[in-house]
Amino acid sequence: MRFLADLMSQVRNESEKICEGGGAKAIESQHAKGRLTARERIALLADPGTFFELGLYTAHGMYEEWGGAPAAGVITGMARVETRMVMIIANDATVKAGAFFPMTSKKVIRAQNIALENRIPTIYLVDSAGVFLPLQEDVFPDTDDFGRVFRNNAVMSAKGIPQIAAIMGMCVAGGGYLPVMCDHVLMTDGSGLFLAGPALVQAAIGQKVSADDLGGAAMHSAISGTVDFREPNDQACIARIRSIVEKWGYRRLSPWDRKKPVEPELTAEEIYGIYDSSPARPYDMKEVLARVLDGSRFDEYKPEYGKTLICGYGRIGGFAVGIVANQKLHAQQTDHEGNKRVEFGGVIYTESAEKAARFIMDCNQNLIPLIFFHDVNGFMVGRDAEWSGIIKAGAKMVNAVSNSVVPKITVIVGGSFGAGHYAMCGKAYDPRFVFAWPTARYAVMSGDAAAGTLVEIKVKQLERSGKKLSEEERKELYESVKRTYDEQTDPRYGAARLWIDKIIDPIETRDAITQALEAAALNPDVAEFKVGVLQT
Repeated sequence: MRFLADLMSQVRNESEKICEGGGAKAIESQHAKGRLTARERIALLADPGTFFELGLYTAHGMYEEWGGAPAAGVITGMARVETRMVMIIANDATVKAGAFFPMTSKKVIRAQNIALENRIPTIYLVDSAGVFLPLQEDVFPDTDDFGRVFRNNAVMSAKGIPQIAAIMGMCVAGGGYLPVMCDHVLMTDGSGLFLAGPALVQAAIGQKVSADDLGGAAMHSAISGTVDFREPNDQACIARIRSIVEKWGYRRLSPWDRKKPVEPELTAEEIYGIYDSSPARPYDMKEVLARVLDGSRFDEYKPEYGKTLICGYGRIGGFAVGIVANQKLHAQQTDHEGNKRVEFGGVIYTESAEKAARFIMDCNQNLIPLIFFHDVNGFMVGRDAEWSGIIKAGAKMVNAVSNSVVPKITVIVGGSFGAGHYAMCGKAYDPRFVFAWPTARYAVMSGDAAAGTLVEIKVKQLERSGKKLSEEERKELYESVKRTYDEQTDPRYGAARLWIDKIIDPIETRDAITQALEAAALNPDVAEFKVGVLQT
């Protein structure tokens, strides 16, 4: 219990530090210009207590040679504005003047993709110096780089997703297209919108012009007609945005069933005492679910078959959901010949994969969103597993997950390794959101397994060349590999690279899933469910 609480405390402390952005001096400089910081703007824009930040850890530990880029210099998340759910994307000008690092582009695109998939209206608070030039080759050209942001603007507009952009500082070069491709454009006095700034204009064509004449709010409001609303300051601009949003009509909601939420009968704080990362002390995942589900009620599907995967129906935040969760308790299973065997918790066996594949298909057939809880070591290996058709059963589960058309939400509780990560709807399988507890571990295999494997490979290579590692050298190599793997399996490493949308406190699991389901409910379109050819 203490271990998990301490980990969460460490995450909170780091989060507070990240929220400081570029630091006190940069904040002071922003205020000196008569502008609010990005977080101050969001606090004014969002209904009190509704901002649900995503991607806080983006770029964590990266770009250190450039002084770092806390939260990648952009703040993203869902909020309520005049009770309507919106996605907010706000440049943080305290971090390198809001310049776009490679991960900045990817973070904005991730927020746009969430908005696209869930049909979430999006508000951009623009205050950016454009591309971070020393890293332009990693920002400019690819499908998940800077240009994709404007492509997404156009696609979102075509799909009828409302977009509002407020220029509240600099908006230069290619970045100038973002606000102009939105439905509404607001601009504050003292801000600038131009494809090339005064210095570049003079260098390119020899013309001397002031920033205000070239691309100030007055010019764009009265002469170019680019701006819909010219506002004197940040406060007035945000008040105008809220006024616009308040008048929006309501669209058709999705078919996911929702009733009045009921709190779990068991308290979420008890999760701290239930979860245990030690293989020597397996925990019961059903005890975790009982502290997340409405009324702690769970209709378990095939409870006596394939016991290392728990499947069943319940409600979270009032929404009907299908649960697929790894069970960490060891279980006894009887095979087709009547032989009994012990199945290890956290491992996917043939029976559990087949059960999960069928359950996932049932949820799609009945329009029930899916929630995946990961604590998986991978699929079972060995002769008995291969003879039982483990590859065939695993392929069936992966097929069902891949072709699923209902919303999928992933929560990584503990380990999420190898093909088990894929089958449990890892990032590559299009979950609408990926949440992780601070205890999450995310890799091809665990640090111990990877270190053991790589040491054996190295030893065999050396033996072939007539050399031999001493026991001390073997230990040193093992520890070196394990250290690297342990660092890379840490959820903060994954969150820095946007493999994880949000690191959550275990006791906030229910709230995070409810937020995600409310977002998913904005999209009424459900494709036809087809799985193609299944191995039988």
